[in-house]
Amino acid sequence: MHRLNAWLRRHPMVVDAAWASVVLFLGLLPGNEFDTGSRLDAELLVAAMLPLLMVFRRRFPDVTVAAAIGVAVAQVIADVEPGASAIAYLVFAYTGAAFGQKWTSRLALAAGLAAGPLTYWQMNPMQTTVHAGEVHTHPYGLGEAALITLLMSTPFILCWAWGRLTRVRRAYLTELEDRAARLERERDAQAKVAVAAERARIARELHDVVAHNVSVMIVQADGAAYVLDNSPRQAKEALGTIASTGRQALVEMRRLLGVLRTSDTAEEYVPQPGVEELPELLEQVRTAGLQVDYATSGHPRELPRGVELTVYRIVQEALTNVRKHGGPDVHARVAVDFGERELAVLVEDDGRGSTDENLTTGGADGLGHGLIGMRERVGMVSGSLDVGPRPGGGFRIRAILPLKAAH
Repeated sequence: MHRLNAWLRRHPMVVDAAWASVVLFLGLLPGNEFDTGSRLDAELLVAAMLPLLMVFRRRFPDVTVAAAIGVAVAQVIADVEPGASAIAYLVFAYTGAAFGQKWTSRLALAAGLAAGPLTYWQMNPMQTTVHAGEVHTHPYGLGEAALITLLMSTPFILCWAWGRLTRVRRAYLTELEDRAARLERERDAQAKVAVAAERARIARELHDVVAHNVSVMIVQADGAAYVLDNSPRQAKEALGTIASTGRQALVEMRRLLGVLRTSDTAEEYVPQPGVEELPELLEQVRTAGLQVDYATSGHPRELPRGVELTVYRIVQEALTNVRKHGGPDVHARVAVDFGERELAVLVEDDGRGSTDENLTTGGADGLGHGLIGMRERVGMVSGSLDVGPRPGGGFRIRAILPLKAAH
């Protein structure tokens, strides 16, 4: 039924043709009292033209409404009595108000107001009275005639008003759809901006990590060159080459990634936080009033600096979300599991959880894109991230980061 309804919405002429066939059938019923001669031809012509105009009423509303009014005027001038097909005039009153331009709507309203008096004048109804045993026929009085014309015009006015309501409702729904589409585009644009900003932040931090490691390599290589005086000359040359290559790589990296830094972030290179700094981070969180338990399992070992930084930032962002959205008296738990081939990070709480909007749009931090940042960080190290409600209440964040097998 849904598909059929959608198909009919896309093909309105099919629906109009079906209703037009019904009107045509009613207009050509054998029970209708048709005159003979030219009057019969006029009645049949009206009975055929109105359904034909109905078929095209939504594709050409202005033309069909004007043509229908012309047929009605010609019918009155030719003194052709309205038949069953005259119900189509109500359809055109609705069409002019619902689909036509402003002038078409006003024309349909004027025609509807004039329909009652014209029909009354054409039909010229008489009332019959009995006086002194004699039957007398005479026209209705002025008040009675006004009431009859008003009753005849009422269906046209009601159909016109219905068309206006349909037009207003359709415009309102169109505005809602446009607004929803605009908000969706804005949300996607904000998400893309957040992703770009987060990637720039990650690149800056990875830049610091690599720069620190290269600096250490340079220091060690220079130190080795001085302490290994009793080693072969080739060893000294190799160490010198290492130092030279490291310095050159550092210069190139600064040149290529320097565009990601601003003047306020171009401080001296320092090691970035990792898993070893998690206890200090948790202590800061506890000092801020959040109860946090911390546990590790497996065999802790040295990890790549990119993975270390990812773990630290995930825990930091997750605990920030708990403080902001967990509610009062919330309790959190952080668990890090060192596996043979992967590192699992779990952060969960027993607070109020999160809304569907946060899960779909990624909102959590001050800009509303904390979860997006987590996904980007985990994706940088080819990991996976699972976020959602926690059984029993609260919220859970679980990240799986691949590692090389431990030796």
